[in-house]
Amino acid sequence: MMAELPILPTTVIGSYPRPKWLREAIRLNKAGKLSDEELTEAFNDAALSVLHDHYVAGIDVPTDGEVKRDEMVEYFAERLKGFRFYGPVRVWGTAYYVKPAVVSKIEYLRPLLVDEFLYTKSISYTDNFKITITGPYTLAYWSYNEFYRTRKDLVFDLAKVINQELHNLVNVGAKIIQIDEPAIHSTKEDIDWAIEAVNESLKGIDAKLVMHICYGDYRIIAPYLNEFNVDQINFALKIYDYKYLDLFKKYDYNKEIGVGVIDVHNRRIESPEEVKKDILSVINYFEPNKIWINPDCGLKLLPRSIAFQKMVSMVKGTQMVREELKKKGYTDTISLR
Repeated sequence: MMAELPILPTTVIGSYPRPKWLREAIRLNKAGKLSDEELTEAFNDAALSVLHDHYVAGIDVPTDGEVKRDEMVEYFAERLKGFRFYGPVRVWGTAYYVKPAVVSKIEYLRPLLVDEFLYTKSISYTDNFKITITGPYTLAYWSYNEFYRTRKDLVFDLAKVINQELHNLVNVGAKIIQIDEPAIHSTKEDIDWAIEAVNESLKGIDAKLVMHICYGDYRIIAPYLNEFNVDQINFALKIYDYKYLDLFKKYDYNKEIGVGVIDVHNRRIESPEEVKKDILSVINYFEPNKIWINPDCGLKLLPRSIAFQKMVSMVKGTQMVREELKKKGYTDTISLR
C-alpha cells in the first residue's frame, strides 16, 4: 500500500541543534571520562529528543537531526577507506570542519548509516521519516584530492560506494532518502559528469529520492535539474527571496520541489503568516501537489529553542495554506511516491 502525506508535506533538511548535554557528553568521552557505551546512549537519547521536537512541531517527514554526525563530509570520510585527516579548516565566521584528504583508493568497508536508520525506525512517530547522505560530488569537492588523477575519477569511485550504502539502506526498509549535494553547482565545467556521477550513485535504488541543493549560483545548475534521477529537489529559497523560481520555471523544472521557507542563518523567527504568504507565492509557479515545505538548510547552527520555534511557524503557516487549498477543491493528501 502506498503511504500518504498531507498536501504540502513539511520536512526538515536533516541537521538539528545538538542538545547541550550531548555536546558535554562528547567532550567528556574525548577526555576519557565517559565510556563509549555511555556516549552511544547519549546519542540515542538525543535522537529521541530531536524526534520529539519534530513531533510536537508537527513535521510530517522528520529526521533524527543527524545528531550522531559531527559534520556532513567528515562523518563519511572517517568510515570509508582512502581518507586521512590533517586538521580543521574554517568554513565561515567561527565555524570549522575537519577537511579530509583522499590519500588512496576509496573503498567501502562497512555500512555507514544502517545502524542509525534502524534506531531511528525504532523510535520514529511515523514511517515517513527521512535518512540523509552526502552525495559523491560534495564529498569529493569538500576534500583534498591527493591520490586520484582527476576529481572526476574520485567522484565516480565515491558514487560506487554511496550506491552500495543506498542498497543496504533500502534492504533494511528506507523509504525516503535525501542525497545532499550543496557543492554540485560550484564548478560549471564539472556539471555534465557530476550529474552522471550522482545518477550512478542512485542506480537501482527503489525509494523516494530527494536531492538537496543550497546556497550559490543556481543559474549554473538550473538548465540540468530535470536530468537528475530523483523524485524531488529541495532548495534554499527564503534567503534569496524566491528569485530563482523564475529561473526554474524558465527551464521547465518538472519534478517535485522542496521549498526553503525558513532562513537558517537568521535568528529571527518567521511568523506563520509570513510562511503562508511565501508558500502562496510559490503556488503561482508550481502545482501544490508537487510542493514540499522545508527550511533552507539544516537547523544545526541555531539555538535549539529558535530552531524549534521556526519549525512550529513553518508548520502553522503550511496548515493555513492547506485550509485555503481545501476551499479550492484540492485533496487533503498526496501519495508518497
